[in-house]
Amino acid sequence: MIHTLVAEHVHLLRIGLVAYLTQEPGIEVVAELEKADRLVSTAAELKPRVAVIDVELPPEGGSAVAGLLARTLPACATVMLVGRDDPGHLSRAMPVRPLGLISREAPVELLTWCVRRVASGRRVVDPDLARTARTIDENPLTHRERQILRIASAGASTAEIAAELSVSAKTVRNHLSRAFVRIGARNRMDAIRIATEREWL
Repeated sequence: MIHTLVAEHVHLLRIGLVAYLTQEPGIEVVAELEKADRLVSTAAELKPRVAVIDVELPPEGGSAVAGLLARTLPACATVMLVGRDDPGHLSRAMPVRPLGLISREAPVELLTWCVRRVASGRRVVDPDLARTARTIDENPLTHRERQILRIASAGASTAEIAAELSVSAKTVRNHLSRAFVRIGARNRMDAIRIATEREWL
């Protein structure tokens, strides 16, 4: 049995996904959520094999919580739901390297197939997304975000980073906050670790 968690903020879409997956043999939906705040704790308790996560899941976005889930419960495979015509969705989803990447507009049969594939450890990318996904730079950080994280990795404070780059401390904090969301980091040290490990700096 493939225990599955569904996290989708659009009520009707979530109900439809859960109803469809529930009727599929070998798949059991163990939890459904509309926000990200309880996702990791719920997954830690129920230990689903697959988590289907909306990239726009409030409040901080599905990619951020998916990154945290991957570090907290690595045995749980993630399927990200993204908008077919929104490259920004892909830009946010790809840094966390979900095993499954599916368009919200895809047939539900594709989602079922995807859940079964990722549960066995295989990667699935919706054919309608594949070309766009290949064109997105694998490094999700902007030039300025990389600069700030490089300086921060040397132990510099926010004020010191601001002085070195001739910007305000608020600007530095804003860049850091956006970087955290892009790469699914919890804080500055986590962002430095992730970016260093993936050679994004």
